[in-house]
Amino acid sequence: MILSKNTLNDLGSAELIVPEQGHFNLPERVLQFGTGVLLRGLPDYFIHKANQMGVFNGRIAVVKSTSQGNTNAFTKQDNLYTICVRGVAQGEQVKENIVSSAISRVLTADDDWDRILAIACSRDLKLIVSNTTEVGIQLVKEAIQTAAPRSFPAKLLAVLYARFKFFESDTDEGELVVIATELIPDNGKTLEAIVYELAGYQGLEAEFMTWLKGQVYFCNSLVDRIVPGKPDSARLNRLEEELGYTDELLIMAEPYRLWAIEAGQEVADLLGLNGVDEGILIKPDIEIYRELKVRLLNGSHTLTAGIAFLSGIQTVAEAMAEGHLKQYVSTVMHKEIAPAIPYEVAITLSKNFADTVIDRFSNPFIAHSWINITFQYSMKMKVRVIPVLLNYYKKYHQVPPHIALGFAAYLVFMRVSRVSANGQFFGVYQGKEYQITDDQAGYFRSKSDLTAAQYVQEVLGDTSLWDADLGCLTGLAEKVKEQYTLILKSGMQETLRQAFQPSEKHLQHN
Repeated sequence: MILSKNTLNDLGSAELIVPEQGHFNLPERVLQFGTGVLLRGLPDYFIHKANQMGVFNGRIAVVKSTSQGNTNAFTKQDNLYTICVRGVAQGEQVKENIVSSAISRVLTADDDWDRILAIACSRDLKLIVSNTTEVGIQLVKEAIQTAAPRSFPAKLLAVLYARFKFFESDTDEGELVVIATELIPDNGKTLEAIVYELAGYQGLEAEFMTWLKGQVYFCNSLVDRIVPGKPDSARLNRLEEELGYTDELLIMAEPYRLWAIEAGQEVADLLGLNGVDEGILIKPDIEIYRELKVRLLNGSHTLTAGIAFLSGIQTVAEAMAEGHLKQYVSTVMHKEIAPAIPYEVAITLSKNFADTVIDRFSNPFIAHSWINITFQYSMKMKVRVIPVLLNYYKKYHQVPPHIALGFAAYLVFMRVSRVSANGQFFGVYQGKEYQITDDQAGYFRSKSDLTAAQYVQEVLGDTSLWDADLGCLTGLAEKVKEQYTLILKSGMQETLRQAFQPSEKHLQHN
């Protein structure tokens, strides 16, 4: 049996939370750019829960943000999907199976642009949400008044302009909230600045700019929930046998959840999500939540990804069951990241958050693959790790050895060995080939013939990559080159073992 509207009444599991039939008639109040599992497992989860409580009463029209794949699974399942929540919260095991009806339809910009612009003109629309990955919020100067633009900010500008034209006779109409969830600093405000610049490039009328400033609220936000996505085939088969139906869109998620939105009471009232879940926070300043999450959770994920993958460890939970890897995660968070977070954070707060991260990474129910975490590896290093590295040097004037090890593993992973006929990039380590999914893969391909010393020095010193000359940081290039060479010579596991030998000297400030 396939999950769909027609089979909802036949689902017999007592441990399954299903939506009411009336939810399918709710208006589309949200336009979402991105079909990714994080959006479906967090903002969409909250909106579904709000509908269940009768306090939001709206569904989500989703726009696929990439041209890869199709929307067939959504169509076949009437846009229903299952969220399997597994883990431990406050010492208690959590097991929930939720059939979400939050999504009304999934559209593609290439095929459905007129339908998307029609949604923009709806009086029901109150919220636009995006997650187009860290590289999605980029300025591309392109036309917006013909076919669907290529870049997300240009698509958004076209949507907002269509809404303005619809409400042009009453410039006090069309109030809207735009919330970015991409993992870049000041994501909403960065998006706003690009939209304004694009509007100027297009030469749009002054009346539109007035409407934009008065009626559209761009909000920074932070999303925090481990949502690894569709389980592997063995686990999926077990879940589907337990549930009694098949679901191509099923996702796993941990119990922990946070959507912090930077906004005042006016936006909070417009959204109507207050009190829906303790994981929704709407506050005038969310920077402390962003720094803790991006540095300790995302930063440690990023630094460990290459180390774990090159060690032959497939998932995060498996890594936390391996002594040296768990020790690495704990040490790099507590000893190097937490003291150097570029924001004023009480040490007890960062320690408690780091301890929570260890528990979350150790969740045996979540199979979060390290290879997936290497997606856009370079951008993640730049956004999540480099600010901590620079602040560490500013405070302590010495090499953080565990960050250096993570950087060395990143450089080994990113060394391109071949490019396929269709333009995909691959690396090889100890005879095993893997795909490198990174916008900078072509750049690393150009460095593949360099010696180890040249490679390390050139990448560290490339200010176009990092917006800083990392080669000038005292001792860093030497330490990274030493670890890089050892990984290639002795293997990742031996390199990691040596990093935690009892004779290792502790940093003076710890």
